[in-house]
Amino acid sequence: MTGLIVWSVIDIVALIAGLAVYLFWTGSLLNRVGDNLEECAEEVAQIHTNAEIIAPGLEHINRTGGVVAGALPLLYGMAEGIVAGVAPAPETREERPPARPASGRRRSRLLDAVGYTTNQH
Repeated sequence: MTGLIVWSVIDIVALIAGLAVYLFWTGSLLNRVGDNLEECAEEVAQIHTNAEIIAPGLEHINRTGGVVAGALPLLYGMAEGIVAGVAPAPETREERPPARPASGRRRSRLLDAVGYTTNQH
């Protein structure tokens, strides 16, 4: 019966020690998270300060953006008219063969590396 008591005490001590280590580890992680959150709060406050300086000019920027966005369809139509006036008529276009590279035909050296040769070299 003495052995059973000793093992029970050892189990309880091991459980308490394990919980203590786990709580210490969790506490250190939470401290790191708290430090990061504090740093983020400082950065957000700095962003807010910078945004207050920009805020008065935003109305002007939005108004100008609206004017530009309203003019885009007109500009697009004008660009299509310019391209249509410059491009040759479809019936006068001649068919061209596909472009060939200036360096000639490329060949792979992978087959040479394994000892395979072809007569096309």
